Amino acid sequence: MSEFSLENLMCHRDNLEHVLDSLKEGIIAHDLNRRIFFFNQEAERISGYDRQEVVGKDCHDAFGHPFCGGRCQFGADASGIIENVEHNLSITTKSGEIRRVEMSITRMKDDTGELVGVLTSFRDVTDLFSLQLQAGKLTSFGNIIGQDHKMYKIFKHIRDVSSYDYPVHISGETGTGKELVANAIHNESSRSAARFVPINCGALPEGLIESELFGHVKGAFSGAIRDKKGRFELAHGGTVFLDEVAELSNNMQSKLLRFLQENKFERVGGEQTRTVDVRVISATNKNLKEAVKKDQFREDLFYRLNVIPIHIPPLRERQIDIPLLVERFLLDAAERYERDPPKLADRSMSLLLDYPWPGNVRELQNAVQFAFVKCRANIIEPEDLPMELREVKHTSSRRGPAKKLDSEGVRAALVKTGGNKAKAAKLLGVGRATLYRFLGDHPKAGERS
Repeated sequence: MSEFSLENLMCHRDNLEHVLDSLKEGIIAHDLNRRIFFFNQEAERISGYDRQEVVGKDCHDAFGHPFCGGRCQFGADASGIIENVEHNLSITTKSGEIRRVEMSITRMKDDTGELVGVLTSFRDVTDLFSLQLQAGKLTSFGNIIGQDHKMYKIFKHIRDVSSYDYPVHISGETGTGKELVANAIHNESSRSAARFVPINCGALPEGLIESELFGHVKGAFSGAIRDKKGRFELAHGGTVFLDEVAELSNNMQSKLLRFLQENKFERVGGEQTRTVDVRVISATNKNLKEAVKKDQFREDLFYRLNVIPIHIPPLRERQIDIPLLVERFLLDAAERYERDPPKLADRSMSLLLDYPWPGNVRELQNAVQFAFVKCRANIIEPEDLPMELREVKHTSSRRGPAKKLDSEGVRAALVKTGGNKAKAAKLLGVGRATLYRFLGDHPKAGERS
């Protein structure tokens, strides 16, 4: 068939629709007014919507919310659409089921190069994602880095609770990533199209926190020169994240309890009762049960917030994730400053693995950024690390699989895997943290002839 006749064939609408309907990816196309003009059979199967229900409608109206959720780029300024965007997200089907999809968004242009619309293709990977979770093949989820079995439990929690609106309480030490978990729950839920509004309850002065949460009317207090919406109103349809919730005063705990019970409130100085639809996720680095026992936190509020508890383990309890986190932080720094990402010497990684990390992931990120600035070569040596890490003493507290290793076996594994330490550790039957420690203590074992 000639190129000319093939072009004519593909330009025929019925033939083109037949080709697109045969694809194993869902296809949605809409114009600059977000009006859908194409919706193929796989899009029907994945979403549960018939094309007659959505074609001709605004993309946001057809599904009751933006199909791309909080990642929708097609607002008032269509020129802001990025070419060829790819991301993973969760969508809500017509039946209310949450499905995970891989989505690609592409600009459509006419013969003159003018933007005329957007084409979105997506593939259902819900089952694949579940299999990866079960098989331990994921290294990240919702911007959370981790491969330790404790983090896999967190990933499963996020997936499971995102489909429900029940309050979630996240506990964990400072710097463990509580806000990342809260954000992931929001992004995986049907509320992802609306706002995620974080509130640091410990950072707001007592005199301002009620206004910040519930808003105020003009003249309510000195400086209230206009009506102002509170964070709960701003998050309507979305999620409010109450960080450091244990820092709320008894008075504010009472007001928050009333809101959680009734979803109603009044702005400071106002008389009109308002209602909003938000999901509440709270977090603290304190033990709320102990705070309740000491009469520092209301018991009834605790049970309102702690419907679904999630505990994030400290970094020292998931050392297997340290190499993954270091790699990500170095790549982020290198991309930001347009440098090649440096590598960590094995002795440096050994020091990172031995340090107790009281500041957890946040402290690790700071240490990596410090080393990134200080190192002059493409290798981060121990002297490039912060002083407190270099002062860590090697003790005899190391236990377990380290005894399995010997220099010849480690060297052979590294040769066989081309120097890939992650694969070598798997071949040796130990964790990466164990291998890095061994190489830190036996540097010659890492030398390949």
